[in-house]
Parts: sequence; structure tokens; C-alpha cells
Amino acid sequence: MYRVAICDDEEKQREQVRQLLLALSVKSGIDFEVTAFEAGERLIGHYEGGGEPFHILILDIEMKERNGIETARRLREMKRQSEQIIFLTSYPEYMLESFDVITFQYLIKPVEPEVFEEKMLKVCRFFQESESDILIIKSAHEEIVLRQDDIIAIEVVKSLTVKNKLKFTTTHAVYEGKGLISGYASALKAERFLQIHRSILINLLHVHKFSGGQVVMSNGMQLPIGRSKMKEVKDACTKFMVMRTD
Repeated sequence: MYRVAICDDEEKQREQVRQLLLALSVKSGIDFEVTAFEAGERLIGHYEGGGEPFHILILDIEMKERNGIETARRLREMKRQSEQIIFLTSYPEYMLESFDVITFQYLIKPVEPEVFEEKMLKVCRFFQESESDILIIKSAHEEIVLRQDDIIAIEVVKSLTVKNKLKFTTTHAVYEGKGLISGYASALKAERFLQIHRSILINLLHVHKFSGGQVVMSNGMQLPIGRSKMKEVKDACTKFMVMRTD
């Protein structure tokens, strides 16, 4: 599932894009979770308030007050570099101006459904080809796409009703899924993730400090380190910090 933000000050245009995404979902089997914003300030406010990030931003350029390019520029300044931006506009001359905010696609209004679908599928393929940077987890009802950098920890959850239940804590939300912790430990980048306990996998990017036999993560989570893994964990964290400094 891909989270998509539609930002346009015209309700009719927002609904049209929503319907195009719905039609594409039916044809392709790709799920889109769509949120609409009527102004660039609303979208920026979503991020400033700690809202869950989007994978794809569909921005109208000609908006009142803060236009689409200004909105994209502010989001890039907020270090939102992973979001893929698709601009909608009636004026091709904006194309050059949009390049400095790292634009994925540029669509001229009125948008033809075939062209829209082609561009959206390219964005989805981009994410699929960037699997080294994302993780797709299976929850009870859907597949969820997470950025590896946003994952803080993966933990085994004891459950009497669900087999191999896992909890995925990210910088913005907590998700439940299924699988083996060992499988995720093997799949994720070795230099970034570390299994500190038989039931816990952490992202070294989010290690804040050590406290006794625990590691404190960036969000304040305190996770126990397995007794036999204490030296390995501290050595790995030290090596990781040194490599990042270099």
C-alpha cells in the first residue's frame, strides 16, 4: 500500500485525482491510501504535527497563498527527501522552476487517465526497485510499505491467537504484522539493523544511549539486550557511529 497526498485548492480537481487513483488500483491491484489537502499550508502542517509521511505527493502548482513549488520546497527543507513529487499544472513554463525540488513527474492539465496511470505506475516501480530502502510488511488485512530509516525496532509479540506476531515501531506509528524475527534480521541491511535479543531487532540509526542492560532508542523506548549479546551490541553501535562520522 502506498500513502498518497493530493494537494489542490480545487475540490473538483482533488476528487478527479482520487477517482483516477481508485481506477488504477482496480486495474493494477496496487492499494493507495489517499489523503486530500486543500492548501499547501495544510500539507506542511501535517508534517510539522508529526503526521505519518506519504510516499507520493501530487501537488497542484497554481494554488493560492503557497503554491505547489513553494510547498515542495518547504518540505524538502524539512528533510522530506524520500517523498516522490508529481506536479499538476496548466502552464508548462513552470517545469524548469520545479526541477530544484527534485520532481519525479510533471503532468499538464487536463490530465489524461492513460498518462496519469503511466506516470503513477512508474513511481510505484521506483519504490519496488528501491527495495533496499523500504520494507513491505503483511498485516491482518493489507500490505504496508515502510521506509527502513523510519523503523526504530521490530519486536516479537506473544499472542495466544496469532502465530508469529510482530510489532513494528516507526518514527510515526506502530504496526502489527506477521513473520519471523530471524527472517527480518536476514532481509534488512546488516550494517544498519542488529538483533539485540532473540525477540528484538533494532535500527542502529535510532540508538540514543545505553542504560544498564538496555538500549534507549530515539523515541524513548527502552529495550533489553540479551546477556550473551551485550558486548556484540555495544561494539556494533560504536563501529556504526564511527563509520557515520567518517
